[in-house]
Parts: sequence; structure tokens; C-alpha cells
Amino acid sequence: MRRLVVIANPAARRGPGAEAAVRRACAARGIVCEVHRTSGPGDAARLATRLSGSLGGGDAIFVLGGDGTIVEVAGALVGTDIPVGVLPGGTGNQLARFLGIPLRISRAINAFEDGEGRSRLLDLGALGDGNHFAITAGLGMDAQMVLGATRTAKRRFGVAAYLWTAARAVCSARTFPVRITADGRLFEREAGVAMIVNLGELLNGRVRLGPGIAPDDGWLDVCVLTPRTFRDGVALTWRMLRRDYREDPRMLFLRARAVRIEAPSGTPAQFDGEALPGPVLEARVVPGGVRFLLPGR
Repeated sequence: MRRLVVIANPAARRGPGAEAAVRRACAARGIVCEVHRTSGPGDAARLATRLSGSLGGGDAIFVLGGDGTIVEVAGALVGTDIPVGVLPGGTGNQLARFLGIPLRISRAINAFEDGEGRSRLLDLGALGDGNHFAITAGLGMDAQMVLGATRTAKRRFGVAAYLWTAARAVCSARTFPVRITADGRLFEREAGVAMIVNLGELLNGRVRLGPGIAPDDGWLDVCVLTPRTFRDGVALTWRMLRRDYREDPRMLFLRARAVRIEAPSGTPAQFDGEALPGPVLEARVVPGGVRFLLPGR
């Protein structure tokens, strides 16, 4: 690896410090480092599209930022087979954790060199507005958790900022009606959280969002939880941590290639940590949509 083409989000949690670490690591290994910084929403996709036209065979685009920035780049590269290299610069860094990429920048670059170009195709979810997600798109408590963590809290406390907002969301135990259409099948129920899931493993696999979820199986999964009381919220959280997915009227798991979830106006919504403006989620699976570089064994 003699050249590193990087799209960097300076607004991500690790920000300029992470970029400096990338430059130091590249200099120590004699790697030419070419950094392109984003300055606002949509910049990462535009940069990826422009850079993809100038890459040679086998070249990759590395992304230094959070999961939202990484997936923005990945969405722009659908159909190109250009690999994406993840340099963890965000708060949760769920994609880096799932792919086994070290969270320290210098170790991540070492690991990619040792990986010698190994890669893995993962599915993406394509939303109706043209955006993509690699992890989840959701309504309700998961959106409260992700969007409720302020930038200051994330910079100061890291993942703990999400745990705090998650605890507050569970304590509120508010439900809302949802109408779910999954490959033409209709389901109507109350929900505290309704998620369309592509990658179901979070926090190094400590949390799994449903049974048998895999990000390379050509399917999207739906996870709906209905905690009507604080006690329900605690019980469901405990069941998810124990991976206990036995039948329960407070839990619904579905699998489909196309999903639409409708909720009342004002219901918070997110996709991979980014806010969505409306209370309707519509997604289809893009099988093998993006190729991610893997670290060395």
C-alpha cells in the first residue's frame, strides 16, 4: 500500500486529531497520504464520486469519520466495486468493530497493510430518498438514543453518551402505532422502537438486534419492540442482551427484501446515526452493495 486516498470528516468525534494520526502513520511507513475533507452534508458522496473516476485498479477509498460518513461514501460507490477502507474516527465506530478493524489509527493502517487487499461484500439498505444505510434505519427509541446524544457529549464521553440517552429512552417507555409492509405482508401494532436492520451486531457483538441477522444474506430484517412500561423496557433490554428471541407479544422479528414502516407525524427517525425528516421509512436491500477492506488476520 503505497498511496492512501482518504475522505475525512473533520466534524467527526476524533476530528483533526485523527487526521494528524493518519498523516503520521503514513509518513512512518512511506505511504503517500492524500486527504480530502468534507465541509457539509453530501460532501462525502460527491468526493467519492469524483475520486472514483481517477482511481486505478485495486485502489481503495478510505474514510475517516463516523458510520454515517462511511455509509455516505459506500452509497456513492454502489456498482463500482471500489473497496472502502474504514479508519475509525467517530463515536460508535460500529462498522470498524464489526469488520475487526483496530480503533487506534496507526494499528488500523498496519492491519490494512497486513490484509493485502482482502475484502468482504456487504449488503446495503437503500432508502426511498436515495440515502443508504449499512447498520439500521429506525423510528422511536433508537432514534431518540442516537439523535439525543449531543456532539459535546459524544466528544467527551464517547459511546457512554449513547448509553445515557438509551437509558432515558427506555425509562420513557412511550409507544406509537406503526404500519409495516414487508414484501407485501401487512403488520399493524404499537411500538417503542421499529428498526430496519442490515447489520445486527453492535458493540463488538455484545448486542444483537434479532435472530440470524447477517449483513451479507441479501435480506433486511425488521425488529419491533413494544415496552408499555418501564419494567417492560428493562425486561426487553435484558432479553436482547441475552439473545433471547423466543415468541413474545412485545417483540416482532421479520425478514424481507423491501420494507415500509409508517408512524405518526413527529416520530423521530434516523439512519446510521443521521436524522431523517419524516416518520416513514421505506427501504430495499442492495445485495453485495459495497466492498469493505478487511484487516490482516
